[in-house]
Amino acid sequence: MVEEDILETKMNERKEKFQEKKEKAEEKVDEKINEKKDKYEERKEKGKVYSEKFVTDLNTTIDELKENLKNMQKYADDKINEYKNATVSNLAVDLIEADDIYYLKVAVPGLSKDEVEIEAGDNDIVITATFKPFVEELEDVEDAKIIASELTTGRCSKTVRFENSIEVEKIKAKYSTGVILITIPKLIIPKHKVTVE
Repeated sequence: MVEEDILETKMNERKEKFQEKKEKAEEKVDEKINEKKDKYEERKEKGKVYSEKFVTDLNTTIDELKENLKNMQKYADDKINEYKNATVSNLAVDLIEADDIYYLKVAVPGLSKDEVEIEAGDNDIVITATFKPFVEELEDVEDAKIIASELTTGRCSKTVRFENSIEVEKIKAKYSTGVILITIPKLIIPKHKVTVE
């Protein structure tokens, strides 16, 4: 029996040592888990701060890009308007020829007949008109600014040359709803026989 008691004592001692080791091992595992958890939470917080900063920086960059694009568009529009005002644009015309007359149709939208000049030469005709920018029509509006400007502005001219001479005195022009119809008779020189002496 003594041996059984000794054995039981030794078993109990070993059980206690095993239990102690088990508890220490569990504590170490818990510590490691808590360390990992803390590191994860720290990384998570850093990631959150970083992502918030990234989104803020990205939004700022996008806003700056939008502003720069607006400025570039405004600059381009200003340069196009300067170019339009500096150059003479062509008027849009249709020209039809019959046996003894030319028909010329000229588009002058928004202008009255008094704002169009027509000059005829021996075998050409020149039509000139000046279109005002739309923004100038809004003189009473102080904060008006151009967003888009595609309509023709400034001085416009069209020279049409003919194969035949034209009868300058018989040219007629009619104005109707932004269109001028010009009839230009050809100069027909009658042929006559010359007698040889």
